[in-house]
Amino acid sequence: MRNWLIGLLLVPFVFVLSCDSGNQVRVAVAGPFTGNAAAFGEMIKRGAELKAKEINEAGGIKEINENGEIRARQLTLVFGDDVGTEKEAKAVATRFATDRRILAVVGHFNSSCSLAGKSIYKENGIVELSPGSTNVDVCQGSDWTFRNLYRDDFQGAFIARYIKNILTEYKTVSVLFDNDDYGRGLKDAFTAEARRIELEVVSEKAYDRDTTDYTAQLTSINADNPDIIFVSGLYGQAALIVKQARNLGITAQFFGADGIDSPEFLKNAGAAANGTLLTTPFTFGAGGEEAAKVAEAFEAEYGVPPDTWAALTYDAMGMIAEAIEKTYNSKATLAENRKAIRDHLAGLDTPEEGYTGITGLTYFDTNGDTVNKPAYVKIVKDGNYTTAEKQMLDIASQN
Repeated sequence: MRNWLIGLLLVPFVFVLSCDSGNQVRVAVAGPFTGNAAAFGEMIKRGAELKAKEINEAGGIKEINENGEIRARQLTLVFGDDVGTEKEAKAVATRFATDRRILAVVGHFNSSCSLAGKSIYKENGIVELSPGSTNVDVCQGSDWTFRNLYRDDFQGAFIARYIKNILTEYKTVSVLFDNDDYGRGLKDAFTAEARRIELEVVSEKAYDRDTTDYTAQLTSINADNPDIIFVSGLYGQAALIVKQARNLGITAQFFGADGIDSPEFLKNAGAAANGTLLTTPFTFGAGGEEAAKVAEAFEAEYGVPPDTWAALTYDAMGMIAEAIEKTYNSKATLAENRKAIRDHLAGLDTPEEGYTGITGLTYFDTNGDTVNKPAYVKIVKDGNYTTAEKQMLDIASQN
């Protein structure tokens, strides 16, 4: 009797989740909201929230039925903290993919997390659109995974070319890299291009994400006397590296990638950050009038200026919302609606069909990679990021 009653009680619950969600459409956002990449997660969360707020204040997600009647639904966000680890990313991906109320996922940020969730999203037929994962393999092997920024093979090669062609006074480089998917992939792309263009790499040193004392690696690097130290990792570790290097009397030029593009790098590194160069997928200084309006609204809402990741997430949420509005059918099944979203994104495959957001035009190749986004270079001056005077606006070619 007890089992029969439990089964009876569960029937209406399952029925509700399987049908139309009433006056809401739900999109999940996955990122590192705690852990050693939480500063990225906070910006991702705020970028998503700001776009959702704007959509809802403009009337929400609209559906036109066969009679020409318009039904508007509020865009509701569901957040999942992957802590920046593969284990938690798999748990978050499983929760989102099996939640019958969720239509799509914006995330993850860390490449290792997007890779960990990829097969889960594919198996359950739900899109993951990453605003931050740059490892080469993130979109490979799944037609349900997309991203709206460049890949690390482009970014790593770009950094090598920038040093060779723009920073012509520097001849030798040491690489200090995080021993994870992001750090290794970026390092490999950089060193491959450096060899091709005859930029001398004098050493490569790995570190683990939990490392706090870099004295051994820096002492060894100092003995190699490089002109530049390229840090292939995230902001928390990079801040410790530059501080400890300056304390050891190392005067080499530091160059980082988009993993250190966070206000927390400036805060944690202090004066040691000054002069650091880094690549980024976007800078508000080059974003135009619409980007400036979003930056103003973001700062009014949260009291701090937005960063690159807030901007990319803002656009990723806009792309998903547009896909839902153009394809959602309240009479269709969950699987049909999820697939329609995927098909819409896959159809953004030319400049003419692409999505124009504050970070520029986004369209995809057959793998779900963005094929046209450039890289920018920032420099830290007086404790703040500013666009470097000399740019080399290569367009990302992922083919």
